[in-house]
This record gives sequence, structure tokens and C-alpha cells, in this order.
Amino acid sequence: MPSGHSHFTESIEEYLEAIYRLEREGSGVTTSGLASELGISPASVSGMLKKLAGEGYLEHEPRGTASLTQKGLEVGARTLRRHRLAERLLTDVLGMRWDEVHEEACKLEHAISERVEQHLLAYLGHPKTCPHGHPIPEVDGSEPNLDIAPLAQAAPGESMRVAGVTDEVPEMLRYLGEIGLVPGVRVLILEKAPLGGPVTVSVDGARHAISLELARMVLVETPPCD
Repeated sequence: MPSGHSHFTESIEEYLEAIYRLEREGSGVTTSGLASELGISPASVSGMLKKLAGEGYLEHEPRGTASLTQKGLEVGARTLRRHRLAERLLTDVLGMRWDEVHEEACKLEHAISERVEQHLLAYLGHPKTCPHGHPIPEVDGSEPNLDIAPLAQAAPGESMRVAGVTDEVPEMLRYLGEIGLVPGVRVLILEKAPLGGPVTVSVDGARHAISLELARMVLVETPPCD
């Protein structure tokens, strides 16, 4: 990594973090996909990928997919780990809502040193996931295996424990928070309407009908609760 803390250093970390996340989705990291993920023009992304490849962070062929080298994987995993630890700090310690921590964690992730990271891990009890249920990468770039599945796949009568969500859209997170469908709570599947209809669940005794699309975004632990 370039010495010192600069905007360029942060930009490198953000690119490698995004590529690390996209690689784990298994679809291959393309210039257009990365541009969409970062909200940057494909031309800008193409130029940065060329620079990162030249500095040994990734392998990339023009109009092809990008893949992290070991050097790039270490930086990408480290940045994502610090981002998700920052989210844990903001929610678990400072009491911020899970729908408002992402942007703040984006700022903090670049300022967390290795020493602070180790103290954070110990203080937070070495968490395996962020507040949204996404795995926190290990130092070697690996991720813990989580037994989770979409709520939409659960059958009526099953009692599940919410593990997290697939996306971090603030409006969705706020709604789920309002109805109590958050990580750690038990949810009972009451009904599943046919033909893509809503899924009716019970959370803390309250009945809610949520869309099938939303039920696909909520992750629950498997196997079901006893």
C-alpha cells in the first residue's frame, strides 16, 4: 500500500473491498459491474483497474474480469473486516440504528489501524458477523461458514431465528426495524400465499404480512429453532 493515509489510499481500499465482496458473490468482477457497485463511470473504473493491476493488487485483462491477487485479497479483506467491525461498534456500543451505520463505517474503515482492530475484536467479543448478518472476514481472507437461508424458503409452522439481510437499503432496514424483524429475534412462519403472494409471519406475537421479495432478502438461521 502507498505510505501514509491519503485519498488515493482510501480509493484503493474501496476498490479492493468492492472487488473482494463481488468475488464472493461468484459472478465474476467486470468493469461495468464494479462501476455500478461503486457508482463510478466505467471509464474511471477501467483506468483504476489498470493501475491496480500494474501495482500487483489484481489480475485484469481489458474487457475481461478482474480477480484479486494475494496482495489485493489481503487489503480487500482487511478493509471489509474493519468496515464491519466499525458497524458493530456503532450499533453495539454507541447504540446507532442498523440502517444508519453503513456510511459512517465507510469513513471509519480507513482510519482503523491494526492495533485498534485487535482491540476492537477483543472488546466486541470476536463477532462473526456485522449487524446486518454479513460475515466478518478473517485475517487470512477466509470467511466463517454460516448456516443461513432466505426467510422465503421457510415452511409454514417453522420457527426461525433471524440472522440478517442480503441488502443494506436504509428504507428496508428501517421498516424491518419497525416491525421487529431484526437479527436475533424468533419469527414464526404463519402462512405463505401462492403465486408469489405475501408471507405472513409472527414477530413477538404481532402478525405481519411481508412481500415475497422482502422475505427473500431476510436471512434466517438453519435448521429451524426448537
